[in-house]
Amino acid sequence: MRVLLCGDVVGRAGRTVVVDNLARLRAELRLDFVVVNGENAAAGFGITDKICRELYEAGVDAITTGNHAWDRREIVSYIGEDPKLLRPLNLPADTPGRGSGVFTLGDGRKVLVINPMARLFMEPLDDPFAAVNRLLAETPLGEVQAILIDFHGEATSEKMAMGHFCDGRVSVVVGTHTHVPTADAQILPGGTAYLTDLGMCGDYDSVIGMKKEGSVARFTRKTPGEKMEVAEGEGTLCGLFVEIDDDTGLARGISPVRVGGRLQPHMPTLA
Repeated sequence: MRVLLCGDVVGRAGRTVVVDNLARLRAELRLDFVVVNGENAAAGFGITDKICRELYEAGVDAITTGNHAWDRREIVSYIGEDPKLLRPLNLPADTPGRGSGVFTLGDGRKVLVINPMARLFMEPLDDPFAAVNRLLAETPLGEVQAILIDFHGEATSEKMAMGHFCDGRVSVVVGTHTHVPTADAQILPGGTAYLTDLGMCGDYDSVIGMKKEGSVARFTRKTPGEKMEVAEGEGTLCGLFVEIDDDTGLARGISPVRVGGRLQPHMPTLA
């Protein structure tokens, strides 16, 4: 199985670079499944039902989120009706929506996507490690052909700990939230593909996707009124390509993906 996981889509620039390139990437990389983190897709804050449909039409199979999941109030009534749109797994039990989903490919193979959120420097949520552990006990590899985890968090240590916690039990653990791609793509000793942060799909001539002038002013002036506005230049698509063994559900190949924009491009080389 070949999968692509894309980092936080930030505003129109992020949506455009995903929509404009995903069909080509699906063909060139012979992708079976695509996950995109969409929590910043609506002008940098939240996501809407219209944007969900736009991403699905472009070829996205599942959308993960994080701490900005509820920034658009209309998503609260929508998310329960859309099984492809996930919210953080370790929110309170009566929160609308779902934190994981099993997706069936056209050939019958099944993919479990899990969307926990970290706690260090984040909101005081339920333990994400315990939540993931319970879910893996219910639906282990073997019952599904792949398990993909988007761990949305600030601290690299917490994300690395989740990778090792799940090593050998899931296909992929990737981090999102910081909007900066890390250089530690690897297959862990137990066979799980890992990357601390996917980065963002958005304009990198910015401060994590926001216009740099306002962002710099917030640090240098420390005065109220500096509005955060999403950057609207050419976007870069950042993600991770993983080849997964259908028999074991573990990774056998991994490569960063960077397309367009300001960052140095990188595409996987297929055997």
